[in-house]
Amino acid sequence: MVVEEWDIYNGTDGKAPTWKFLKGLLMERYDKDFHIDLYVQSDTAYLHEQHLWELRGRVVVRNIKGDVFRTEELFWDLNKHEMWSYKYIRIVTPERELEGTEFHSNEQMTQYSVSNSIGAFPITEKENEDGNGNESDNDNDNGNGNENGNGNGNGNGNENKKDSVIPSEPVKPHSKQMRFLPAPNKR
Repeated sequence: MVVEEWDIYNGTDGKAPTWKFLKGLLMERYDKDFHIDLYVQSDTAYLHEQHLWELRGRVVVRNIKGDVFRTEELFWDLNKHEMWSYKYIRIVTPERELEGTEFHSNEQMTQYSVSNSIGAFPITEKENEDGNGNESDNDNDNGNGNENGNGNGNGNGNENKKDSVIPSEPVKPHSKQMRFLPAPNKR
């Protein structure tokens, strides 16, 4: 752990002291072979009762896979071995980019969920067969609930939808094409 200033305030009523890092924090956690498995940096940090980290400001976390998480606020419970944030978060991995709020993760930042999310993900060759990079299954949605775009949907499920094809082998994603997903509709 690297810090410029480390203030320790005595706890009251038998509670553990609070540590304050008002000029920032840089922390690297190592595995048994002394490889960095977690990198954490923030503008300001607090350690409450020796088990709850509160990271604020420009918070950057990099996990063992190289995924980078950026947010303005992150909490890390050392007893429960989990991290979370209710602020905007941006996650960049070698395969995708993801943005959202209400982030929850395990302590290693390898299994996580993001609510209210949007992102860019690779599309497969199969999905891009129309040659222009458009998503062919959603191009005909005219907003009336009928995917054919002919306006004759009667709600009985017989609207001549395209048959789905399940490939016999996994389709490898094309590394240069990304799909941008729309933000979820707010109700």
